[in-house]
This record gives sequence, structure tokens and C-alpha cells, in this order.
Amino acid sequence: MEAHNAIVAKVAERVQHFHSIQKPFRIYHGSTNSTRPSHRSVDNTVDTSKLNKVLHVDPVKLTATAEPNVPLGDLVKATLQHGLLPPVVMEFPTITVGGGFSGSSGESSSFKHGAFEANMESIEIVLPNGTIEHASRTVKPDLLWGAASAYGTLGVVTLVEVRLRPAKDFVELRYIHCKKPEDYVQVIEAESAKPDVEFVDGIVYARDSTVICSGKFADAVPEGKKTVGFTKPNDPWFYLHAQDRERKLKAGSHTEDELVDYIPITDYLFRYNRAGFWTARYAFQYFVTPFNRITRRVLDKFMQTSVMYHAMHKSGLHDFYVIQDVGVPYARAAEFHNFLDDTYKMYPIWLCPLRIRRDEPNSGHGLHAEFSDPDTESHLLNYGVWGPVPGDRKEVVRLNRLLEHKVQACGGKKWLYSHAYYTESEFWAHYDREAYDAVRGRYGAGHLPSVYDKTHVAWEKEEAALAKRPVKRIAWKIWPLRGLYGVYHAWTGNDYLLSKRKQENAAAKQQAQEQQQQQTRDEENPVKPGTAVSAEPPQLEVPQRVRPMSTAFAEDPNETTQTSQDIPRAPAQSTEAKA
Repeated sequence: MEAHNAIVAKVAERVQHFHSIQKPFRIYHGSTNSTRPSHRSVDNTVDTSKLNKVLHVDPVKLTATAEPNVPLGDLVKATLQHGLLPPVVMEFPTITVGGGFSGSSGESSSFKHGAFEANMESIEIVLPNGTIEHASRTVKPDLLWGAASAYGTLGVVTLVEVRLRPAKDFVELRYIHCKKPEDYVQVIEAESAKPDVEFVDGIVYARDSTVICSGKFADAVPEGKKTVGFTKPNDPWFYLHAQDRERKLKAGSHTEDELVDYIPITDYLFRYNRAGFWTARYAFQYFVTPFNRITRRVLDKFMQTSVMYHAMHKSGLHDFYVIQDVGVPYARAAEFHNFLDDTYKMYPIWLCPLRIRRDEPNSGHGLHAEFSDPDTESHLLNYGVWGPVPGDRKEVVRLNRLLEHKVQACGGKKWLYSHAYYTESEFWAHYDREAYDAVRGRYGAGHLPSVYDKTHVAWEKEEAALAKRPVKRIAWKIWPLRGLYGVYHAWTGNDYLLSKRKQENAAAKQQAQEQQQQQTRDEENPVKPGTAVSAEPPQLEVPQRVRPMSTAFAEDPNETTQTSQDIPRAPAQSTEAKA
């Protein structure tokens, strides 16, 4: 812990510096799985990238202690050595434990165990005044639950203690074909109720074609069966493999018992990493590249999710996508399914049942404080809607806002790792501002950007800025320059999160300016002899009008100007993005 404590002390010193000048800051993790753009630079950033180690696995207490930038792949490798796993493991091995806690993250075990954050035993966090604090389910639970899904707006998480559960070497996966949304909701509820079922999710391939995947732990592979993997270059993409299973079930050529797969546990957990579920297929379409087993094998390096995120951020092509994860009550699932088909006709769509109810005492804090209310829905059905849509930026925004408002009308929730287009009043009508602000005020985080500030996309300001750069604006419209630019940066590995241009000079200049400002304030307001100086940070009032401001993640507190938009109108006709 000595090395860890030394790094945290430096982080705390940097945070305290920003607090002394009341300047908002961003956090540099070294990676992200958020789809929001990054606006970090050296002079406004707290660097936590060295906090990337698993410190301890306790097989008796059933917990793992890890620094926030530990990728899930590394945590899984460390815990499996003890036959253990976190109850919820997100689908990409590069997602970090800190990102999973500070964002909203779930997977196919979430129907039973909730979101990743719900399986946290304790955290270490640097508060906005530079104080290092610890919070758990029994000590400062308001800080623990308030920091969950706060996207770094309560402080800098520097250590997490994650609960663990026993695991086995394989997952026995069954596939169930469903025609209608009413059918797949019924199947999901039935599979979730089985005590030995550990994993449930689904893929909607068309309005009348869905496969539900139900998994159990298995000690070994039965005689006569072969294992199926999804992590090697020659392995199939999972969504294509599941589609093959679904077609055979739909045609009646095979039974469910004949199509059971036995998958090594790590391959199952990260089955969607190659191809980023299925979004890599859109790259083949964009570059007009043949889509077959050979081309997928040749381009496998570029089909890893981390590489695709890199290319996407540099190219800015995500501005022309709908990339949303949203949850709706089971009772409204059929209505929402039909809305998606009528409006977007974008397939495949991911289904993932999520337990959102918090049964833990004193868990009613933060952005999702209502999840502790026993009268709220216990589960939501998550829909992963990801794909390009036709039209200019304004039309893309309209289609995203249309989805946001439908979720709200259905009594659901939108998870904020991705672009958010709510106005400020719409946003806070959807999330618990009172509970969120209460925790922020209690721990002196009022000068930091809020969740709304971080996730809201001021797209009109972005478009206006692009209009002032005519060469880039014209070049960006020439196919395939955007895509090639993103691929180039993904290939060379250039850092897309932290601007490297004149970093050292900018940092030195900024530090000198801030020291001069502090000296001037000290000269103007000298401390009189005998005057007691309070060690407590000022309790800043959270403003009623949040400062104008964006995929999981102080991670991306983008300070741009809020824009007002009309409630999105219904589309004149449905739009289609080929899957």
C-alpha cells in the first residue's frame, strides 16, 4: 500500500491546488469506454493513470481491493486464481473498475446482482478539497452511494473494494427463440426465476426474431461436447454465432437441447469484446469492405472494442450515431420495442434485464436515490440501441432526443455513459437532483461540474465552432477522410484523451499564472496576527442554474454552453440503418 498511498497523496495535492483557486478539473485515466468527446489538457487535469493495480484478493472475506484504473480483464484474471469473480463483469475487458463504479454498468448477471456499483463494499476517494476519505456501507454510506454513478462529480475515486462470488470454469449457455416482445419478456422472467441460472441477456435481430441466452455455471464440458470460444482471431463473433443458433431454432431444424454451448468463463464474460457487440460491422459498411470470415480475421486487430473507441473518438463519427443504453419497465417493453422498430429499424438490439432495487439500508443517496424506495420497480429491461442514422447533425440529435423522451414517457432510465441531449430542466425531471445535490453540498463539490454538465452535448456550439474551420468542415464531409483519420490514430496509438501539444510548456505556464494569482490574493487579503484559519473547506452552495457544459466518465466534464431545443417531433417516416 506504500506505493498506492504515495500516488494518492500526489492526486490529493493536485486536487487541493484546484480547490484553492476554485477551478473545475478533469480526470485523466488513460482510457475510456465512454462515447462522449474528451476536452482534457494538461493544465486542467488530475492524472490518475498510475492507479492501475489489483492490490489484494481476500478469498475469506470474498472481496478484491483494486485501484480505479484496473481493467476488468486484469481483475478477472486475479480473482479467478482463487476461483472467484465479481458478481457483475462488464462485457469489455478494458472497462475499468473505477469507470464501472462511477458510471452505470451492468451485464447479463445484473438481473440477479444489480449494477456493478451495487456490488461495492467500500471506496477510497479524494474529496474536492483534497481530503482523502473512506466510505463503506456502514461508514459514510451517503458518500459511497452518492459517488456511485456520479461520473466523478463528487471527487476522485482512488481505491475500490469489490465483492466476489464463487465461479466455475465454464458457462453452459442455452438459446431460446422468441417471436414477439411479449414472448421474450415472459422468457426473461421465467429464466431469471430459476435458482441455478446465473446469466440472462438477449439479442433482437428483427421485429419478430429474438434470441434469449440463458447461462449456468458448469464444472466441466460433458463428454462428446466441444467448447466454443469468442476471444481468439479465428473464433466467431458472438452475435453471429447466436444468430446462427436463433435461425436453426426458428427453422425448427434443431432443438434447444441440441444447441447448448459450453464456453470457457473468460470467453463468456468478454464474448462481445470482439466487434463491440456488433458495431464493428458498421465499419465494414463505412469502408465498403466485404464482410466475411476472412476479412474479419484479417482485420481482427481493429475489431477490438478499445481500438474502435479510439478510432471513433478521433473521427467524431459517433456524432452521427444513436448510441444509447436505456431501461424500461417490463410492462412497457412491448410498447418500447414497437417504438424502436417504427422509428429506427436498427438491428440488432441488445436486451439485458437489470435489477435496480437497492435493498441495502442507507442507500437512498445520489443520482439514483429512488432505487432504494421499495415502491419503485425492482427491475428494468435494458435496450442497447447502437448504430448510424441518416441525416445531418440536427437530424441525428432529433432522433436521439426522440428516444430520450420515449424512455421518460415509459417510466424508464437512460444510462449516461453516452451522449445526452436533454435540456437542463428535462434532465433534472428525470434524475434525483435533490438527493444528488445534498451529497455534493455535504462534501464541498459545488464548484465541480455536475453530471448534467458532463453528459450534456452542446451540439449547436460544436457545429458553430466547426463552421469557423472551413477546411476541416469541408474535409470532414469527404468520404472516407473521417474514418481514415480515426484508423490512423488507432493504428499509431496516439493519445486521444489528453492533448499532448505543448503539454510541458502549458503546464508550466499555467502553474506560474496560478501561483501569481494566489500571491496577489494573499497580498490583498492578509491574515491578521492572532486570527484562526479554518481547516474546513468552504461549503459552496450548489447553484440552482447549473453551469453550462459528454460514455462513461470529473472524467469528461465538458464546459460548453447549454442549448435549448424543442421537444422532438415524431418522424414523418421511419428511418433505417442496415445491420
